Amino acid sequence: MKQKVRILIAFFLLVASGGFAQKPLEETDIQIKEDTASVNFLLKKSKDKLGTSPDSAINLAMQAKDLAEKINYDQGKALSLKNVGLGYYYQGKYLETLDYWTQSLAIYESLKDETGIANLQNNIGAVYADQGDDARALDYGLRSLKISEKLGDKLRILSALNTVASIYYAKKATWDTALNYLLRALPLAEELGNPDVIGGISENIGEIYYDKKDDAKAMEYYKKAIDVLGNTTNAPFAYNGVGKIYRRKGNTAEALKYHQTALAISEKLDNKLHMVRSLEGIANVYLSINDLRTALSYFGKAETLATDLKANHNLKDLYQEMAEAYEKAGDYKNAFAYQTRLNNVKDTLFNELTERKLGALQFEFDLEKKQNEISLLTKDKDLQAISIKRQKLAKNAFMIGLLLAFTIALLIFRSYRIKAKTHKILDQQKNEIENLLLNILPNEVAHELKTTGRSTPRQYESVSVMFTDFKGFTTIADKMAPDSLVKELDDCFIAFDGIIEKYKLEKIKTIGDSYMCAGGIPTPDEQHVLKIVKAGLEIQQYVNDYNKQRHEKGLEPWLVRIGIHVGPVVAGVVGKKKYAYDIWGSTVNIASRMESNGEPGKVNISSATHELIKDYYECSYRGKISAKNIGEIDMYFIEHEYTIPKTLLLKEGQGVEQ
Repeated sequence: MKQKVRILIAFFLLVASGGFAQKPLEETDIQIKEDTASVNFLLKKSKDKLGTSPDSAINLAMQAKDLAEKINYDQGKALSLKNVGLGYYYQGKYLETLDYWTQSLAIYESLKDETGIANLQNNIGAVYADQGDDARALDYGLRSLKISEKLGDKLRILSALNTVASIYYAKKATWDTALNYLLRALPLAEELGNPDVIGGISENIGEIYYDKKDDAKAMEYYKKAIDVLGNTTNAPFAYNGVGKIYRRKGNTAEALKYHQTALAISEKLDNKLHMVRSLEGIANVYLSINDLRTALSYFGKAETLATDLKANHNLKDLYQEMAEAYEKAGDYKNAFAYQTRLNNVKDTLFNELTERKLGALQFEFDLEKKQNEISLLTKDKDLQAISIKRQKLAKNAFMIGLLLAFTIALLIFRSYRIKAKTHKILDQQKNEIENLLLNILPNEVAHELKTTGRSTPRQYESVSVMFTDFKGFTTIADKMAPDSLVKELDDCFIAFDGIIEKYKLEKIKTIGDSYMCAGGIPTPDEQHVLKIVKAGLEIQQYVNDYNKQRHEKGLEPWLVRIGIHVGPVVAGVVGKKKYAYDIWGSTVNIASRMESNGEPGKVNISSATHELIKDYYECSYRGKISAKNIGEIDMYFIEHEYTIPKTLLLKEGQGVEQ
């Protein structure tokens, strides 16, 4: 929702910076009034330049600051520092922004100007949010909100509510909290009477309800945004939102109508990003009714625009949807091509995220360095003299200590060399033993064995278990040389190991051509079911790719069956001489039954597993099997992962009030 947040910021920029313009310069003013008015005149000119020439805005604000200092006009100085910070904010120089805003905040606090304090706290919070420091951002945002509510300043309350909501929306666990803040902000926006702000907040609320699958509420707020915004720049977001809801309900005619309306408005206003989302929405409607040719036509148009815009997040969704559409159409060549593009854009997004995290770390380092420099410059000269004296004493003490240490070192050098060589050999042997143990057992179990000499079996209430097995392996084995058979099986299992490690699952054992692993042990993991399902799908994909290579060589394929079940198990170490970590219980038996009753190229899951993943994957019901001492169990095939559209406003952006 980054764009919507920026729309609200533009509004606050225009109306929330008032208060410093007293009156224009006049020849009849006395000296002090002329100087005060001059400060305010320079600040007004600085504000006017913010959107077009940030450098000029900074220069004018610095002139105002110098003049305010000369006449001891603290209010003018605080406003000048704030405007300098705004200029740097528009340039994306956040370190300088925080420097000047922190100085401005200190003056407002000395003046006990609560309006200025609330203003600067909200701005500083937004900068920290931009840099990914949600804890500090939330602290400043909530402090600003508390003061604004005390003052009854509706505009600043609205600004702070929007900033705090944007921070909470970044995580799914706090969506409800973000929603509460937006619902508090909407009445204030309506009192202010600005359509862009009302529409933007209504769309944000609708988007959260859509993500929460509360379609009735989402529809209410999307349509409220449409009523307020009409056919203006931000209306396509709401029209597409309504279209998404109708598509989810299966009303394709209404869904198509709203997406086409969004496209028409976007094209009229030449808003290419909204055009991408509208075209994608239309394509998904046709995809839902299996009109694959039309769907792919619209997907292609959206892809062209998104590529020109370098909108990687949109391209990621488009590539995935196009790969699935081509697969449905039986065009596996294009399906594979778009799957490759999807993987490439995922790598690009990962690199962008990594660069952002590194940038945040660099920002934090530079900020701390800057604060330390300021602290050093403001120290009293006497304290600096004492520090220098202490440094000299410390230097002398260091030299004496160094001489003593050198003398002692000469005495123990020979002994040290012998001991070092011995310790090196022992350390190498210890590392080899520990690495071998960690290859056999989970970290927790290995640590327990090393520290106590035994491992206690444990009961786990929720563990996902997966079995894989190659169909017709005995027939294949009879036709292959033993060394070739073992090598190919080893290649497959090494690949499986890599996938299992990627999703932090625990390999239990291999039995012939069967591979067994589990999730949620020995360390509990709330996401273990989703992880093991993803791992199963990746194993199937690996085997499919592997079989393409075998086909090119004229060899018959290796067909893998995969079965998954979730339930309680007992886990522990068996044996004394050759340790083995294993799991027991009916859950293991049912998972094995899921595999043996599956089909090659499919991931077969139990009803217990289906219940936990049905919101994330489309599955097909395939009947029941009978399990000893349990009864009949429903089975499902996993078809594909649902595509959930990315939110555009609060998930990525934060607000800065001016």
